[in-house]
Amino acid sequence: MQPTTAMSKEMQDCVNACMSCHSVCEETMSTCLQRGGQAQMQIMRALLDCSETTRMCADMMMRLSPMAGEMCALCARACDMCAEACMSMPDDAQMMRCADACRRCAELCRTMAGATM
Repeated sequence: MQPTTAMSKEMQDCVNACMSCHSVCEETMSTCLQRGGQAQMQIMRALLDCSETTRMCADMMMRLSPMAGEMCALCARACDMCAEACMSMPDDAQMMRCADACRRCAELCRTMAGATM
């Protein structure tokens, strides 16, 4: 990403997707904690990584950081991993909601990672 003076619509859409994904991951972590169980640990790790990465990615894009493109690539990877972890519970509506948010965010972040601004 090249530094600019304002965010493009695509960048704003990506920031919104990151913030939405962050929020859904946080809600899903709360649901997992209420349920407990050792099998949830892998999912919890993926949710934590994704939640923190999406928040940081959005912050970097909003301040037009020259490292935002690299962060978007990392964020897409974290979102992909989280979506995959959530898909391990296909009968759980919250997990599927989270997987959908993660996939959308990953797609937009991959686009931003390859964009020249």
